[in-house]
Amino acid sequence: MAGSMKHLVQVEPAKEAADGAPSAGPTYRCAAGGLGAAPPAVPGLECCWDIFRLSVEKSPDNNMLGRREIVDGKAGKYTWMTYKEVYDTVIKIGAAIRSCGVGKGGRCGIYGANCPEWVISMQACNAHGIYCVPLYDTLGAGAIEFVLCHAEVQIAFVEEKKIAEVLKTFPGSTKFLKTIVSFGKVNPEHKEKVEENGLSIYSWEDFIKLGGEEQFELPLKEKDDICTIMYTSGTTGDPKGVLITNKSIITIVSAVDEFLRNSNEQDVKLLVEDIGELKPTVFCAVPRVLDRIYGGLQDKVSGGGFLKKTLFNVAYKYKQGNMMKGSKHEEAAAVFDKLVFTKVKRGLGGRVRLILSGAAPLSRHVEEYLRVVTCSHVLQGYGLTETCAGSFVSLPNNMSMLGTVGPPVPYVEARLESVPEMGYDALSSECPRGEICIRGDTLFSGYYKREDLTKEVLVDGWFHTGDIGEWQPDGSMKIIDRKKNIFKLSQGEYVAVENLENIFGQTPCVDSIWVYGNSFESSLVAVVNPNKQGLERWAESNGVTGDFASICEDKKAKEFILGELTKTGKEKKASILRHNIYSEIMLPALTLTVHLDPVPFDMERDLITPTYKKKRPQLLKHYQSVIDDMYKSMK
Repeated sequence: MAGSMKHLVQVEPAKEAADGAPSAGPTYRCAAGGLGAAPPAVPGLECCWDIFRLSVEKSPDNNMLGRREIVDGKAGKYTWMTYKEVYDTVIKIGAAIRSCGVGKGGRCGIYGANCPEWVISMQACNAHGIYCVPLYDTLGAGAIEFVLCHAEVQIAFVEEKKIAEVLKTFPGSTKFLKTIVSFGKVNPEHKEKVEENGLSIYSWEDFIKLGGEEQFELPLKEKDDICTIMYTSGTTGDPKGVLITNKSIITIVSAVDEFLRNSNEQDVKLLVEDIGELKPTVFCAVPRVLDRIYGGLQDKVSGGGFLKKTLFNVAYKYKQGNMMKGSKHEEAAAVFDKLVFTKVKRGLGGRVRLILSGAAPLSRHVEEYLRVVTCSHVLQGYGLTETCAGSFVSLPNNMSMLGTVGPPVPYVEARLESVPEMGYDALSSECPRGEICIRGDTLFSGYYKREDLTKEVLVDGWFHTGDIGEWQPDGSMKIIDRKKNIFKLSQGEYVAVENLENIFGQTPCVDSIWVYGNSFESSLVAVVNPNKQGLERWAESNGVTGDFASICEDKKAKEFILGELTKTGKEKKASILRHNIYSEIMLPALTLTVHLDPVPFDMERDLITPTYKKKRPQLLKHYQSVIDDMYKSMK
């Protein structure tokens, strides 16, 4: 099969490993676009600053950064800064940073929600070769102080309402931190505490003036210079500082440009907050957002009356059938697009032509549904912080890639490495499976101050992702498991838990599910976040009363959810048998007891990462008493 994969070019053969080491499958590269290991050279493009500088030179009067003002509680129109206006402000901010004694190789933290000041601060860092260190309170308790100290941050730009959080890191962070700049104003109480600790604090407007008329020469910046230290949330332990170079970012930007040009896309604009006001052409979202859009559309169809529902379903089936036969989405049902599906597109602003999902797996049924009804390309991507985000992305008008993350993007090489202890063989001629390994200029340079962790994941130039993939016949990659997330039950059955969660997650009445198994027990337990609207509809039809939390406690509701999960498990049994670790895993291992939690897994309780990955140790700790009760009830 491996030799027949379209969309890919094999650049290295498979390698049998000696002495019991894992064997590796062939190395592949994207067939579309540039086949080189690096993008073609662009004159004057050596660093991230050059990307911005060249954009300003090309389109100085185009709008770049906008903010929607809130007046009397109501959102108004967007006000914009042009590329040239942003550039002029960046130069002033850069001069102010330099006047504080921070120069090339220095560390600048940025803490707050997305806003123009965030981007301007980052570009000022890029201009002067200063390491940009994003700060996320979603990394967990104590993470801000950890990152400030670990990265030795000297100056921090902070959203006004986040300043109090930074002050909580005193005095620990003051060993390195000397200057704080508010995105807005500074209140007297904060100013007093900052100055008591020997630091300086400025409002945004005051800081802009700090550099005065002094001209600071921009230092020479090279491709191999570090641009940013991006701390990953991870699921255990302290955050890891991922060192990303100018070369990595330039390469991934070039790869995206190459991909879009080969997908017949034109210039695209980044999505900003209000899609109704801005009418974006590209909609980037995490699966949770797309799941809610899908659920909302399902509810509208169900509540639209018999005729509208019938028309929608006929239109959907007709267009979906044509797309599965190979028709492009814009040609599959032009009449139904105008009569039925244009309303869906209008709900997304009316101009969306590309919806890109990333950060976590998107359910196949949601992806397929949105591909049909949104009248746009719906693509799923895969990457990690360590690979500069984008490494794989599915291709437009390829329904065979549903449920996959597509082939590698240009300038990235990928291969699978066998994981014998889990039964995954990268050299299988029928179904190559193994740990996804990535190579190329998009890779990070290592973990800051953690050479030990760097050596664990970077071996002979290959980054080991920890994710288990399966090459598909068309050259796309399907994520089927996580290398470490495996349970062995008391009767010796192995369970690839993420695969089960992906399968059970396709149950319509389930928003999210966490499955847990104990090697001293013979079955699994699960905590489920039910779909609120779906469960409330069921309750109304079955005489169960009370608010959503009360319904989740009802025994009949638990039996209903368990029945739906069991139904999904039986329907997907062939898939479970194909992708789980050993063929012995049958329905006994799918025996579940469930707990319904009306509160979704969230970052506030430290149960998920900012990219919505489950923090399994934290979930176990949080639900330990619930798990104990479920196992007791089974006995």
